[in-house]
Amino acid sequence: MVEDLDERSAEHWLARARLLLPSALAKSRSAASGGTRGFAGRWKSIASKLERIPPCLSDLSSHPFFAKNALCLEQLQSVATTLAEIIELAERVSGGDPSVGKLQMQSDLDVLSGKLELNLHDCRLLIKSGVLGEVALPPSPEGTSSESNIRELLARLQIGHAEAKHRAIDGLLEVMREDEKSVVAVLGRSSITALVQLLSSTSSKIREKAATVVCFLAESGNCEGLLVSEAVLPPLVRLVESGSLVGREKAVISLQRLSMSVDTARAIAGDGGIQPLIEVCQIGDSFTQLAAAGTLKNLSAVVEVRQSLADEGAIRVMINILDCGAVLGAKEYAAECLQNLSSGCNSLRKSIVSEGGIRSLLAYLDGPLPQESAVSALRNLLVSVSMDSLPSLGLLPRLVHVLKDGSLGAQQAAASAICRISGTSEMKRLIWEYGCVAFLIKLLEAKSNGAREVAAQAIATLISYGPICRDVKKDEQSVPSMVQLLDPSPANTAKKYAVSCLLSLSSSKKSKKMMISHGAIGYLKKLKELDVPGSKKLLERLEKGMLRNLFSKK
Repeated sequence: MVEDLDERSAEHWLARARLLLPSALAKSRSAASGGTRGFAGRWKSIASKLERIPPCLSDLSSHPFFAKNALCLEQLQSVATTLAEIIELAERVSGGDPSVGKLQMQSDLDVLSGKLELNLHDCRLLIKSGVLGEVALPPSPEGTSSESNIRELLARLQIGHAEAKHRAIDGLLEVMREDEKSVVAVLGRSSITALVQLLSSTSSKIREKAATVVCFLAESGNCEGLLVSEAVLPPLVRLVESGSLVGREKAVISLQRLSMSVDTARAIAGDGGIQPLIEVCQIGDSFTQLAAAGTLKNLSAVVEVRQSLADEGAIRVMINILDCGAVLGAKEYAAECLQNLSSGCNSLRKSIVSEGGIRSLLAYLDGPLPQESAVSALRNLLVSVSMDSLPSLGLLPRLVHVLKDGSLGAQQAAASAICRISGTSEMKRLIWEYGCVAFLIKLLEAKSNGAREVAAQAIATLISYGPICRDVKKDEQSVPSMVQLLDPSPANTAKKYAVSCLLSLSSSKKSKKMMISHGAIGYLKKLKELDVPGSKKLLERLEKGMLRNLFSKK
């Protein structure tokens, strides 16, 4: 019998609702005025809600497509069912049914009041969302879902009871796995709000599926702003903290993607996200550890969050990942996190050193992993380390290895590290013995302005050591490369270091001839006008050398 009723038309359920409404309203008012068993207030509230039903029915029925829309039919059926239940309860009460106890009556009235409120909410949303104007169509032969089907699923996330929303989110996940772009294209703020609310559902399964949808949307790169503005972060943090395995995994992945924005990373920390993410790094499986480490790395890019990360134990956890992480990517994130934490704050640098971070970073350099972040972190930490301890740590051979075979970014960081440790004659001697100079000279020809600058700076710092100066003179490419770095354009940030290096080499006749032959005088005249330190002195030496050559030829 129920199946036959469900198959009836929208017109049928509209007519039935209109037929039942006057009786339900009259009986509710009568129960309210009679003070039935002390529940007059509850009956009065029900009557007040019933008075708001007629405009909703009118709005639904006046739409040209109301009879063809499945959501409209279901909504009218739900309203008619609620009205029938109100009439039935009112008649039982007025008839003095002894089976209806006071507690049962209170519970039944609250349930009916909630159903009415849900009916009113869903009717308004159905009209407001615009989905009423969509007629559900079957999927196209290519397997893509029509826009109307997607809109209906999104509307169902906001309409009806929990089980109906569960079915809706199942349908939405199925569509997203096949046609994610179509779903993203029709998403609105109300749909995002509904998804965020489902993240806090009492059902673990619904939370998991809502987290999966949110993860899809976060990774799409098109919905970050909407998700964050609709307060998705607090429920995601709660899922990381106490969700199921699937819910936690999807929540952490979402946070990793969303935390790429500095403002969002700051908000995650403010919502208490640091400690749950650290716990996932310690006890989560390799995949969630990877995502959690990536999120903490993103948080560490926010200067004002760094101390909180350290206070919550992030330094120790990142070092443990460097030492024992199961996934290579997690180790890379840990190195990047330590790089961020070690930049700028001396107390954090000291904490990393005291936790054994330098040895872990050096060990990381021995592997096949990207090295730039680890070298940059080491460079940052060197100001907090005694120079006497560096030889025993094995820093220099690793820096040479990076200069020889590392990426350009890693080479740049290694050259910067050499600048920082080359303050004493003993360190310069060790740098020379390990053969760093040839690689630094090669780096002068790098495509990156930053790499060329730091290479020139390193050579300028080292060239006061005799053996290094001799090696630079002997290298056939050193002078031509440094002359090119005399280019006066603002983009060339290495020119002052190039002038310093060439001044040190200008005592050699051979070097001076090479400088002149490669056009150094023209560059230096322009640098002199720009007041670049040393340019005037070097120009005078080269011009004197030219005059001597002219007189000697005559």
